[in-house]
Amino acid sequence: MKYRKLSRETRQRRSILANITRDVIMNESVVTTEARAKEVRKFVDKMITYGKKGTLVSRRKALAFLYNDAEVVGKVFNELAKRYETRNGGYTRIVKLKERVGDDALQVKLELV
Repeated sequence: MKYRKLSRETRQRRSILANITRDVIMNESVVTTEARAKEVRKFVDKMITYGKKGTLVSRRKALAFLYNDAEVVGKVFNELAKRYETRNGGYTRIVKLKERVGDDALQVKLELV
């Protein structure tokens, strides 16, 4: 599977992706760069799919990825799974915003549909 390295070591990259995933789930939107948003989208969709399955194994996988944050996993399994039970994927939307002032990186808003 191809993925973006985001100019980070593996531990840093995994931490960034997990934290942005957590923020998207809790706040239902986040502003970040386009490359990060495209990577995080995969993980947010995967977490919601785990929530829709609702099994113990999927709950443990979600907890493992989100650093045992029970509050976030609870929201996925209790709220988001019910909201998206009839939807087959595509739980996120990327809306392009302005470029960042410092380095002209394209900013986007990643939000739940």
